[in-house]
Amino acid sequence: MNESAAPTSPQQPGWKELWLKEDWWAVWIGLSLVLVAWALFAGGSSIDWIAAMPKKWATLQELQADLAAKGLRYLVQCGLFMAVFTAGGVALGHKPKEFAPSFLLIYVISLGINIASAWTNASKYNLEAPLLALLLGLIISNLIGLPRWLDAGFRVEFYVKTGIVLLGAGLPFTLILWAGPVAILQASIVSVATFLVIFFAARRLGLERQFAATLGAGGAVCGVSAAIAIAGAVRAKKEHPPVAITLVVLYAIVMVFVLPLVARALHLPAGVGGAWIGTSEFADAAGLAAAQSYGSVAGPATGIEGTADQAINAYTLIKVVGRDVWIGIWAFVLSIISITVWEKSETGRKADAAQIWWRFPKFVVGFLLASLVITYAVRHYSFADYNKIVKPALVAPLVALRTWAFTFCFLSIGLTTRLREFAPAGGKPFWAFTAGVVVNLILGYILSVHVFAHHWATLAH
Repeated sequence: MNESAAPTSPQQPGWKELWLKEDWWAVWIGLSLVLVAWALFAGGSSIDWIAAMPKKWATLQELQADLAAKGLRYLVQCGLFMAVFTAGGVALGHKPKEFAPSFLLIYVISLGINIASAWTNASKYNLEAPLLALLLGLIISNLIGLPRWLDAGFRVEFYVKTGIVLLGAGLPFTLILWAGPVAILQASIVSVATFLVIFFAARRLGLERQFAATLGAGGAVCGVSAAIAIAGAVRAKKEHPPVAITLVVLYAIVMVFVLPLVARALHLPAGVGGAWIGTSEFADAAGLAAAQSYGSVAGPATGIEGTADQAINAYTLIKVVGRDVWIGIWAFVLSIISITVWEKSETGRKADAAQIWWRFPKFVVGFLLASLVITYAVRHYSFADYNKIVKPALVAPLVALRTWAFTFCFLSIGLTTRLREFAPAGGKPFWAFTAGVVVNLILGYILSVHVFAHHWATLAH
């Protein structure tokens, strides 16, 4: 994450940044995958073969059978990932003889992580891939250690930026329209309120603006992705994103257990409970696990109205659609504020308007372009046909590739994070973020259970 910590260069990089900047490499890789997937889908095929992921397994025999069936696919997938990321790494100044073996290590460990998270009881023990990747990386980094030259392939931002571009493929603008004004309105209220509370709480506690913005984005949008994106947009210090990410993961774990239990105690309808989880969770994977957990108890036996699908759909509309689209908005707004206001007041120099473009996170452009491509691809489909035809053949494989990219990211975060670096931050980030947690819970409850209760309780499924 050194790129985020670097001072602003007085010279604009020019067109060379198209092949010399990490942001653009993430755009080229992510957008190329989206375009290939679209072309295959239009021709009646799918990119699914290369987007291999372990299937759910309950016994070792099932796991062995799945690995035997997908062995060649994993080899080809590893080769593809290694080729494109190594090419980007070399363009960014890394040696291929260091980057390639380092990435191979990342891929092999990530495969093991995805296999473990595919265990049928994984969600019961909260063994989600992002959490496993982060914890395993931290253990290796802080207790075992690796040769420093392997750091060449632990490119946290490279992987998450590519993942964010692919995230756009799962959020076509038509899906936002299908989500309806209620979901977008509720998600927007929560995103803005949570960000402002965390930001001003952090500032009141004495944290610098860039750190406060990184914390605020982590709580207001989709956790890790937003924290890293905004850290790059405002030029946060190297040690800021890991602190924000740690707090996101910590509260995501807590909410996985707390939210379903409280919702059940309150006997909230399935759709209402799913909406509350969507406004109160901080990570997509953890939130989905919580929504599935709550939806599974709906029915006559418990007296909880609704169905499991209503809980999951409400959560998806609020969190995955409504809140996640704010990544681009916050990145754009905060990059402008950082350049024209914060840095001007800190340096005393007049802000260079052109820096807004040169500093703007280009992977957000990739995110929007990916969304536009899929929007065009699904323009003639209804929401039902989207779920039945488009999602399995076009969107789901891209989501699987995004999951790989995010797993690489989480693992790299752990492998490059030294826990002793957190000490100087003290408890101030925790208290600022906790203020946002309180707002998320209370505001999300009011909106889901009282203001928009009828909408979520009667949500179609």
